[in-house]
Amino acid sequence: MIDTSTDIRRVVVVVPVHNEEDLLRGCLDALDVSRNHVGPLDVRTIVVLDACSDASESIAVRWASSSEGRSVVTVDRQNVGAARAAGFLATVAVPGTWFATTDADSVTRPDWLSSQIAHARRGAAAVAGTVRVDLDSAPAGIAAAYRSGYRNQPGHRHVHGANLGIHADAYWSVGGFASLTTGEDVDLVRKLEKAGAPIVYACDSPVSTSNRMHGRAPDGFAGHLRSLGTVVPG
Repeated sequence: MIDTSTDIRRVVVVVPVHNEEDLLRGCLDALDVSRNHVGPLDVRTIVVLDACSDASESIAVRWASSSEGRSVVTVDRQNVGAARAAGFLATVAVPGTWFATTDADSVTRPDWLSSQIAHARRGAAAVAGTVRVDLDSAPAGIAAAYRSGYRNQPGHRHVHGANLGIHADAYWSVGGFASLTTGEDVDLVRKLEKAGAPIVYACDSPVSTSNRMHGRAPDGFAGHLRSLGTVVPG
């Protein structure tokens, strides 16, 4: 059983980025707002640029230079699991640290971090949140299949890298994110469950994520949306 302190003193947010020049600024602006809703806690945000060949680097570097508590890490892996792991490896171990991660094509709510911290202070070692995706322009079959299969309620059991938080002690105890090109988030949560960590499947602060059908991670969320085109809702 993983034993984690409920005394959260510091938050580290990691955002993996691979060629996200069109959406990155919106992601970072939203995280800045969320950061301002956690009171006196020390919040550090780390952008991990992974093999970017577009303007993502210039956007991230300009953003990081404009305020304290922001930094940029560069890797060349084209691997979202390795990118997330690199971000957390770049932090200094401090007692009472909470790790949070989202995606560069996603927009968090103002209460995103404060919601996770509230769950942590009630004993959660990890918080798996929900996502919202605008499917109004998607083919009707895909939209219907997605809505019929998605449980937007407490205890939902969905796992999204776009909306995930983990106590640092729990994260390190199971080895952190594996170097997986897809499913690194599910793999981490499975390891935490196997270790007996208390996980909250929350829906109180959903993250808005891209509705694109061709994403950066093979067989990731975009791949899931594409696969729904072959599903007939029951």
